[in-house]
Amino acid sequence: MGIIKKKQILDTNIKVNFFSLLFNSFFFIGFVPVASGTVASIFALVPLVIPEFNNVAVIFLVTIIFFIISLLSAKNILRKYGDDPSIFVMDEVIGMWITAIIIKIIFEDTILLHIFIGFLFFRFFDIIKIQPAKYFDGLKNTFGVLMDDIVSGIYAGFSSSILIYIIKLIW
Repeated sequence: MGIIKKKQILDTNIKVNFFSLLFNSFFFIGFVPVASGTVASIFALVPLVIPEFNNVAVIFLVTIIFFIISLLSAKNILRKYGDDPSIFVMDEVIGMWITAIIIKIIFEDTILLHIFIGFLFFRFFDIIKIQPAKYFDGLKNTFGVLMDDIVSGIYAGFSSSILIYIIKLIW
């Protein structure tokens, strides 16, 4: 929920396969000792500079695929490390991509500043958990962990777009 989560192992007997750990920690970014969710949100922006990925339809399709893979592969991570462990950052990646999708749909001429504004709003909403994000966070399962960041991404996408629109009116 916050910026800094303590890493812990609840059940050492539970085995987590390598792919699940690699994927859901977003290539082990989840193991960054401080603010792993924030770091993962930043790294989620990297694919957006790849021309083939920087397309709303492609981002949307990849987001859905990543959501499904995470939903199917993360159960043991939560059983081993807790309800919303700091190593599990795929939710931040998906939430950040949702934010970018909304901004890109609203503004065809999206620039890096727009996405940075989206990042700031996403981290804000991900930390404070406005309903229904708070509800999903309380589910304490993979679906809830993913959905609270999707909701935060939606809030961030629209809030960012409103601010970007205001900035464009002023300038």
